Amino acid sequence: MRQSVAPNRISHTASQANSAAAISRLQEKKKEFEAVAALERASALFLKRIEGLADDCEVMADAGQVHGQVLEQWPLMFQTLSLFSVNSTRPTPVTTPRYSRETGLFVFPLDELQTGASKQS
Repeated sequence: MRQSVAPNRISHTASQANSAAAISRLQEKKKEFEAVAALERASALFLKRIEGLADDCEVMADAGQVHGQVLEQWPLMFQTLSLFSVNSTRPTPVTTPRYSRETGLFVFPLDELQTGASKQS
């Protein structure tokens, strides 16, 4: 007696369905992998940019400290200049400049300088 071919056909159809499902799942996994790889590349680029910003911030912080140290020395410089002015043979009026936070400059009052010059004459 001959064996039935029907069970083989059912398993063949089932294996084709399983194969199609596996191919579909494989394509989905490939897309997912490509998306994760793109995210990883974008994250690496973002990290490089953030590290660059951090380096720039460190440079600006160092520059700010140096700037502060220079500004800290100005009053001492003017004090030293006034000591030399007092000890010189021909005294010249030295007025203490005022620091303007708005402009970041030292302001010398002209009226005090002019009255000091007229007193010496």
